[in-house]
Amino acid sequence: MVGSSHCGTHRSRSGEQSAVTNGFSPPVVAWHGERAGETLVVLLHGRGSNESDIIGLADQLPSGPTYAAVRAPIAEGGGFAWFANRGIGRPLPDSLAETMAWFRAWLDDVAPAGRPVLLVGFSGGAAFAGGLILADPSHYAGAAILSGTLPFDAGVPTTPGRLAGVPMLVAQGDADTVIPRELLDRTWKYSLAIPAPSLTRVAILVGTASRPRRSTRCECGSPRMRQAATKQENPNELRNRRLRYAR
Repeated sequence: MVGSSHCGTHRSRSGEQSAVTNGFSPPVVAWHGERAGETLVVLLHGRGSNESDIIGLADQLPSGPTYAAVRAPIAEGGGFAWFANRGIGRPLPDSLAETMAWFRAWLDDVAPAGRPVLLVGFSGGAAFAGGLILADPSHYAGAAILSGTLPFDAGVPTTPGRLAGVPMLVAQGDADTVIPRELLDRTWKYSLAIPAPSLTRVAILVGTASRPRRSTRCECGSPRMRQAATKQENPNELRNRRLRYAR
């Protein structure tokens, strides 16, 4: 495994003997700051992208946690996707259920009970992160939904109050025209309705979805998420990183 200042790409941490789940190969994972026993932050890339594109975000996030960028299991468009869909931001329920089961098999291996896990998903990865936390809110320490939507009407519970007490960060670009506005607005409204103690948990990002800049407002319920969301970065530095934020 790699040290705290380096990144590396590996198969599942338990080795290549990991069982194939639902016909998918074991995950390919890029690690940053691998240290067993600490908080694990899982980075989930966008549709058509891969783990190498999003692991660079770990350099811009607080030191201390272990960061793992997981490659989605479905090959698509020169990259990978988390689920088959029926339109942007609209996962097919059966496909989402299969890939979530595949992901949980990996996660249960690398993060045994008691290890806090935070999910950070961008675009398609945001919908996947939303599906995971809606399916089992108590399993995660929180989630960040970046330039994406929660997976409504996709076979996971979205009843009011489902995420009560779960620290959440929702970030949307004011010029994002990729994710349907209806879904962005629905996600925003759902997030605002989540009751205390983490009532204020929403950040607004200026700029387009493909070129995010630092937040102009951040009200995050979790200290860990507040630290990550408010860390000051040079917008040009983020832009030059040019992660392939694909859907």
